[in-house]
Amino acid sequence: MRYRRPMTILVRPSSDSDLHRITAIYAHAVMHGTASFELDPPSEEEMARRRAAILEGGYPYLVAESDGEILGYAYAGAYRTRPAYRSTVEDSVYVAPSAQGQGVGRALLIALIGACEALDFRLMVAVIGDEDSRGSIGLHESLGFEPAGILKGIGYKHGRWLSTVLMQRPLGRGITEPPTRPIA
Repeated sequence: MRYRRPMTILVRPSSDSDLHRITAIYAHAVMHGTASFELDPPSEEEMARRRAAILEGGYPYLVAESDGEILGYAYAGAYRTRPAYRSTVEDSVYVAPSAQGQGVGRALLIALIGACEALDFRLMVAVIGDEDSRGSIGLHESLGFEPAGILKGIGYKHGRWLSTVLMQRPLGRGITEPPTRPIA
């Protein structure tokens, strides 16, 4: 086992200049992983369009960097588009292969939870691709997410049927009072 020096991780709002690295991180996840059920990596232009839509919707889109290198990114988006879901967000977290297991995903998810609480979202849902994604499931559990269900064999990728693990976590004031977020 080789020693890794602890890295300083800065989590900040993403910028247009981060898109090249965001696109590369996501492309690797699409091609080699099961976090996304997408089959072909989108172009940088498509990733820019997606990021703009997230930001225009009033959701956070963050990156983690160390020594000027983007190591991962995370964003929250609408869980569903119908107005009754306006206080619920779905999280997405992607970490570069070289930075996995070093606290980058944790730093991103903690910051994302905080950003969503500041925006008065009340519930965060994790839709985790593949029951074997122990790292992602463990990360979410460690930050207060609880199992909400498993959709068995819902997608087919890399020559096998994949399930989706659903987890949820209350945010801020949770679901004890009516939402304050306006209907868009």
